[in-house]
Amino acid sequence: MLESLCEEGGAGVMVMTMVDLIGKTPLIQLKGNVNGLAPVYAKLEMYNPFGMKDRVAKQIILEAKRSGILKEGAPIIESSSGTLALGVALVGSYLGHEVHIITDPRIDSLTHTKLKALGATIHVVEKMGPTGGWQQARLNALYEMLEQHPDAFWPKQYENPQNPLAYHELADSVVDEIGNVDIVVGAVGSGGSLCGTAGRLKELNPDLKVVAVDAAGSSIFFQEDKPKRLQGGLGNSLQPKNVNYSIIDEVHWLNDEEAFNWTIELSRHEKIFAGNSSGSVYAVANWLSSHVDPSMKILCVFPDRGDRYYTTIYQEAFFAEHRLTPYSLNDQPEEVATIQNTEKWSYLNFKQWKCSNEEAVIY
Repeated sequence: MLESLCEEGGAGVMVMTMVDLIGKTPLIQLKGNVNGLAPVYAKLEMYNPFGMKDRVAKQIILEAKRSGILKEGAPIIESSSGTLALGVALVGSYLGHEVHIITDPRIDSLTHTKLKALGATIHVVEKMGPTGGWQQARLNALYEMLEQHPDAFWPKQYENPQNPLAYHELADSVVDEIGNVDIVVGAVGSGGSLCGTAGRLKELNPDLKVVAVDAAGSSIFFQEDKPKRLQGGLGNSLQPKNVNYSIIDEVHWLNDEEAFNWTIELSRHEKIFAGNSSGSVYAVANWLSSHVDPSMKILCVFPDRGDRYYTTIYQEAFFAEHRLTPYSLNDQPEEVATIQNTEKWSYLNFKQWKCSNEEAVIY
């Protein structure tokens, strides 16, 4: 565990800083559905100062400073369209570093405003590249900036091993509260949160089942990439190095309409105002609770608040603009036997698929 930044206040009282606050998130039991058998617990990572990836920013930056990779006063440059940007801006600028965020037109106005308020310099790429979607376009711009600032530190969220390591503390805190977990459900974007949490939980319970949640049209689990998908926060146009395919047992893909409607249901039924990554995870955990032994404990990780989506997925006009049907909850996912492009909620026994397709999987 990295050192605390706590300072001693009056009368010997230890006072937390904003950086120390990161990771102090609650664990709750969900109400669940009427057919649910097994209890579902949710780790509310959205209650970090700016979101789940505050953990990653804290771990990466403090470790880089400790090891000397990040020099005193050197700039930090990262590619992000979402919550990692805010975490880097929070931790980096708090510790006295100039922070540059390379993003794309999908960035929402609230995140853009928060980044400016935190003092970050924002660079928006104008168009996606011929391959790799917006992620690759941002990386190309980042490479150019690194040439201009050779002393800069690049956190490399998609491949930095400190990304998944940041979630070992999350796993330990859950086990301290409820004991061993039988099933963990998490969204996959960079791969850090699910694989880091699951990796640590699996050390404590080798029989842990790991369920990944992805967006239809994401290439993480070898579907054809559809860069114009509407979901943000999960999915990717690349296969990030922090995705540990060897520990994942099952994959679920939800389309935009399904993800958004389940996000609204999460707010309506559980009173948790979240983003579509959390909504998709909720859908899968909710379904699993009706299909497993009642003695099992299911953990799901909710990464994102709904604030940045209040003008989009929480508005009927947004559904109409994109020809999506509101208030339509698909609760019957279709099992598929192999990797294939999916148009609606589908799931795959990924563990079984890996056994017959080992040459296709990146370990």
